This record gives sequence, structure tokens and C-alpha cells, in this order.
Amino acid sequence: QVQLVESGGGLVQAGDSLSLSCTASGRAFGNYAVGWFRQALGKERELISAISKAGITVYYSDAVKGRFTISRDNAKNTVYLQMDNLKPEDTAVYYCAIDRSGRAYSSSSQFATADFGSGGQGTQVTVSS
Repeated sequence: QVQLVESGGGLVQAGDSLSLSCTASGRAFGNYAVGWFRQALGKERELISAISKAGITVYYSDAVKGRFTISRDNAKNTVYLQMDNLKPEDTAVYYCAIDRSGRAYSSSSQFATADFGSGGQGTQVTVSS
């Protein structure tokens, strides 16, 4: 079973950047697509970005497109989320999750929240105005 640990969160000001990491242990990480989610207080979790097994196909929600960049290094069992030009509305707990479908993603439109597991403990990102 794959276990995930997120890191890199913190308190920043609007316009700043943060880089999150999602490191996995367990079975071959490269066999799974990975998604980054966030959940703000009182809201449902939101899939904001995802990346296919080999890192070829990526997805961004409209809320983060153009500001966030997802990447992965399968040799290091790690997926990254570079977050630039952060806004107060980005404040949330961010966590990563493994895709359970096993799908070989060829289009960003194929990524769906329901295909991902519950993820790790998360890392808090707080953006002040």
C-alpha cells in the first residue's frame, strides 16, 4: 500500500510562492497518477491538479491554471506542486492522493475526483492579504 506525506506548506503573503512535495513510500509510485487536492474550512475537497503516471498528461482547475505547476520525479517517489502568485482564496489544507482507477490518462479532461483515494494528512497553506 502506498503511503503519502505532504510537506512545504506555510504562511505567506499574497503574491508569494510555495512549493509543495508529496512523497510516497510503498509500492512503485510510477504506477499511479497523482492528484493534488485542497480543502478550505467548511468546504468540500477540490481537485486542483493531477499528473499521469509518466508525467505527460496534467490537469489544472480553473482556479489555479496559470499559477500552479505540477511535476513528478518517479525516481524520488515525489510529486511537486509549485504555487506562484498565491491569493488569499488559496488558503486551505493541501494534500495529495493516488489515482485508484489505473487509467492511462491521455487527456486532462479524464481526471476525476472520484478516481482518487483519500490521500495523506495534508499541509496547511495560509495566504494573507
